[in-house]
Amino acid sequence: MRPQRFDLIAFDWDGTLFDSTALITRSIQNAAVDLGLPRPSDAAASYVIGMALYPALAHAVPELPPERYQEMGLRYRHHYLGAQHEISLFDGTLEMLAALKDRHHWLTVATGKNRRGLDEALRLAALQQMFDGSRTADETAGKPNPQMLLELMREFGAEPERTLMIGDTTHDLQMAVNAGCACVGVSYGAHDHESFAEFNPLFVAHSTAELRDWLLQHA
Repeated sequence: MRPQRFDLIAFDWDGTLFDSTALITRSIQNAAVDLGLPRPSDAAASYVIGMALYPALAHAVPELPPERYQEMGLRYRHHYLGAQHEISLFDGTLEMLAALKDRHHWLTVATGKNRRGLDEALRLAALQQMFDGSRTADETAGKPNPQMLLELMREFGAEPERTLMIGDTTHDLQMAVNAGCACVGVSYGAHDHESFAEFNPLFVAHSTAELRDWLLQHA
């Protein structure tokens, strides 16, 4: 049975499926302080969520010299990994994914995490078998470059018009536009949903329940 509108659905991970926005923001801030640099504001630290780690750190902490990117990356991972057991999937996420799986969509993840980080997150959430494919920032180009989506579409033989990207940041939605795909935004993650308008999302969900209902009716 072919899905109604979209064969391939790509989800961002942090802030879309996984309630990790506050921890990522705090980990970036604490890593900067560890290195004796100014503490980024909440807005600056949360804006870069979804980007590959080193470009994100460079943007959030402009005072950071390139030769210290690796050092700050290690401090970021120290803070994030030390507390990741405290965070979890957004309520209703597992049920939403299972319902989409029953409708024969290909479910994938397109994330700014690295492969090690995504695999660990999938293990913690017991979702290793839920997704048909995934791409991480260290395997291909980071968002908003469309390469992640282009590779996933090629892997599954999906056309852009039958591919949907779902994310909580402008980086996610810009990637979808760059790949020629439709997009849906969620307002409960890192970016202000009012900034989504220029990307013409099909829908903006304010909860996982709203996202699930829209997908089951329109995807």
